[in-house]
Amino acid sequence: HHLKNKACSEFQHRSKSVLLRLTSTRLAYFWYHHVPAQEQPDLFLKKLQQCCTVFDFMDTLSDLKMKEYKRSTLNELVDYVTVSRGYLTEQAYPEVVKMVSYNIFRTLPPSDSNEFDPEEDEPTLEASWPHLQLVYEFFIRFLESQEFQPSIAKKYIDQKFVLQLLELFDSEDPRERDYLKTVLHRIYGKFLGLRAFIRKQINNIFLRFVYETEHFNGVAELLEILGSIINGFALPLKAEHKQFLVKVLIPLHTVRSLSLFHAQLAYCIVQFLEKDPTLTEPVIRGLLKFWPKTCSQKEVMFLGELEEILDVIEPTQFVKIQEPLFKQISKCVSSPHFQVAERALYYWNNEYIMSLIEENSNVILPIMFASLYRISKEHWNPAIVALVYNVLKAFMEMNSTLFDELTSDVSQGLSFYRETLRLDEKPERIKLELCVTQWKRNASITS
Repeated sequence: HHLKNKACSEFQHRSKSVLLRLTSTRLAYFWYHHVPAQEQPDLFLKKLQQCCTVFDFMDTLSDLKMKEYKRSTLNELVDYVTVSRGYLTEQAYPEVVKMVSYNIFRTLPPSDSNEFDPEEDEPTLEASWPHLQLVYEFFIRFLESQEFQPSIAKKYIDQKFVLQLLELFDSEDPRERDYLKTVLHRIYGKFLGLRAFIRKQINNIFLRFVYETEHFNGVAELLEILGSIINGFALPLKAEHKQFLVKVLIPLHTVRSLSLFHAQLAYCIVQFLEKDPTLTEPVIRGLLKFWPKTCSQKEVMFLGELEEILDVIEPTQFVKIQEPLFKQISKCVSSPHFQVAERALYYWNNEYIMSLIEENSNVILPIMFASLYRISKEHWNPAIVALVYNVLKAFMEMNSTLFDELTSDVSQGLSFYRETLRLDEKPERIKLELCVTQWKRNASITS
């Protein structure tokens, strides 16, 4: 376990001769502000070349002075690209990309997929992080520089570079994935010619994840980037974007590790629906198709996402899916799992959802009533019974005539039920039965 925590990527050992030679020259000891302006671009290139030397952090005692020297040089480079002007000559672009590539692109250590549980276990942190973090920091400042010219950089930051970058999103180290997220976002923003390629490769990663491996560490980070990308889509949405939603994002709900990226996934779904409300029906039908059968934790997540969708749904779209939707909600309300039933009943605390239910109570009340009535008699949890009481009360206030019709169907059984009440019946159940009877009487008086 100790070795695993110390583990780092498989490094390609490169010659240290360049670095060793340069440390003996004045190059190693001069800060940029001590060097004449005309010499700085050349010094910048030499320091980039120095930092192409990659050290093995598996051995914590080797090359300590050289590792510290490289860390110091990387810090200089970060400072230089942040404050300097005129350093980004055309010759600098290939050297920057080369230095970044040498340092970040490597074979990631294989994770023990049978043993490692991303929801439970601590991730393996990258041992070379003291250097790696500074390389990422430098590259982000480079991409964000006012002098940065995509027209020159596109020769070096190309499809091959992006493909290798996307592979790194499988890193177990969340610190690295966070930096990668920023890097990819900047590249997507600045290189219009790479946008379709980036979307296609993310699409491929997700399809492999869903249908083949069920293992990829960077799903949440890629979805977070997609949330911003979707937000920028022009209207009307292209067919490829709609297909991505239905064929890729919806099936992502089937994966066992959903909890690790569900918040970002739900955000992407809602972004799509705010762009194009006509996608609401296929999305909700897709969620209902993949509704969890045996995992109550996933059901609670689905119910949370559905509420987010209902918060932005248009009334015309709601009418199209209300029947299958409330049949599922009725099942959730009847769930023996307390948290599932509770999460479904909380929908009636949402003002907008309540307004939609009220407008369509003639359809929704008959779907829900049998479950609610049965729970009022049978559920073991008094908190659920209290929530059901509030829902029934709300339904009666919405549509007392229909409520009266539905209660009359069951009222004949009330007297028999009360006669056969066992001594151990919980008072909340008896109270609710009496309330239903009272509501019926009130309904008769008011009508």
